Amino acid sequence: MGADSGHRLLAQALKDQGAETVFFLLGSPNIYSIDYCIKLGIRTVHVHHEQAAAMMAHAWGRVQGKPGVCMGSAGPGVTNLVTGVANALYDCYPLIVLGGSSRLSEYQMEAFHDLDQVSVMNPVTKWSARVPCAERIPDYVARAYRMALSGRPGPVYLDFPADVLAAKVERESVCFPVRHEPVRPQGDPAMIARAVELLTQSHKPIIISGSGALLSEAGDELLRLVETYGIPFYTTPQGRGIIPEDHPLCFPGARSTAFKEADVVLVAGTRLNWILFHGKAPHFNEQARMIQIDTDAGHLGQNRDIAAGIVGDARLVLRQIIEAAHGRLKSWKESTWTRQLQEAHLRRETKLKLALDSEHSPIHPARLCREIRDFLDRDAVLVVDGDVTLNWARQTIPTYHPRHRLNSGPFGCIGVGLPFGIGAKIARPDKQVVVLTGDGAFGLSAMEMHTAVREKAGVIIVVNNNSSWGNIDPEHKWPQHGNWIGEGVRYDLMVSAMGGYGETVERPQDIRPALKRAAASGLPSCINVLTDPYVGAERPTFLFDADDVP
Repeated sequence: MGADSGHRLLAQALKDQGAETVFFLLGSPNIYSIDYCIKLGIRTVHVHHEQAAAMMAHAWGRVQGKPGVCMGSAGPGVTNLVTGVANALYDCYPLIVLGGSSRLSEYQMEAFHDLDQVSVMNPVTKWSARVPCAERIPDYVARAYRMALSGRPGPVYLDFPADVLAAKVERESVCFPVRHEPVRPQGDPAMIARAVELLTQSHKPIIISGSGALLSEAGDELLRLVETYGIPFYTTPQGRGIIPEDHPLCFPGARSTAFKEADVVLVAGTRLNWILFHGKAPHFNEQARMIQIDTDAGHLGQNRDIAAGIVGDARLVLRQIIEAAHGRLKSWKESTWTRQLQEAHLRRETKLKLALDSEHSPIHPARLCREIRDFLDRDAVLVVDGDVTLNWARQTIPTYHPRHRLNSGPFGCIGVGLPFGIGAKIARPDKQVVVLTGDGAFGLSAMEMHTAVREKAGVIIVVNNNSSWGNIDPEHKWPQHGNWIGEGVRYDLMVSAMGGYGETVERPQDIRPALKRAAASGLPSCINVLTDPYVGAERPTFLFDADDVP
């Protein structure tokens, strides 16, 4: 016999569902919930702003391949989480979001922090609910994990009133649900056969995969399909690294050509959203036949008609396609199609070389990207944040491992870089983690450098400091109102003052030595690189029509 508080039940329920780390900002009423998490061996990381807690949990989960957990206190603590939660929703990533709230017994009595937080979270989550009593806390937590991971993954929110957390209940009256792994459905055999039939008729096939393929750990199956039949492949920005990008069938510089001319497109674990032009002409061949694999039937054929829609887990469905294709498909490895894409890719590489080799000062952002590219370990985790910064990095820095590339994602959420980097480093302390961020983007979360110092998370932050939001109009040489941040701001000194390592770089040949010194310090570091504010970047193909996106 014995009694447990709601605080302890919450911590135990999280532990039972596999939670390893909770990102939070301490406040009422969930103070003691954190204490119990610590007692049960769950790591707790406290931040300077709840938005960063959601973003760190998102990145931690994406790198680990499992749900991240974040927590905010009542009222503003919960509302501060919203942007990070919305970013996870658009990224289709499972995130467990926990919020304290005012007493249930005082609901709608204008109590302190009395706010309908469940309604606030409804538009940015898959499921949002208030826990009605302490006895049901484990049940609600288990359901939250199931909801976050089932179908198309995404964030869920649980609201914990102060009196529910404080309540004492007899242990015998509480049921702790068994942890269940998500169901992985196979595809309809008839649709598998249809997909293979379409591929047999193709002269110019391509594969496009996304973060859904990463979540299902479909890398081996995708690689087998690509190599067995010589099919060129592309990924969404968030899905990069599922196959190493130095693979001979990876032609990132020919992305636009591939999309415009492919006659069969196999879309595995990603949406036909704005990043893929909604699958529509003129960016895609209007006559192309689409094969789409998704865990959510409601998204099959969204925005464009498809020739074959397969509901199922990307890994299992790709495995079915490989088995059904045996002896039926030819190889495109040495075809005119692959040679065409290779030639287009090489032309793009040649066009970029001048910028990559630039000796100009202020530093060309492409040269900064080249120096980072040549510094990174092959299995490094790279986080990219910003506008100009994101576009140059997308063109120039490859990724070789799954879940090792993070960026602003389909929500276009500037400011994720630093919290993503810290979350990734906490998840994988054995890996080199580098964040390349614009100066504007860095400023949105800059105080989290202190979180990195406190947590001994040795992430390296490289600030592409062009003194502006975006870049200054290169023709007129004057800034738009509001986009001038300030010339030569010393972000490195701020980081040094917090206990990290920092230095400013003004010449291209000094970039890599500075990166090596930052790595050798073992500290959270800021390399503040002064770049040319008048150099923009061609926008990626999902914004404009240009062959510039790996």
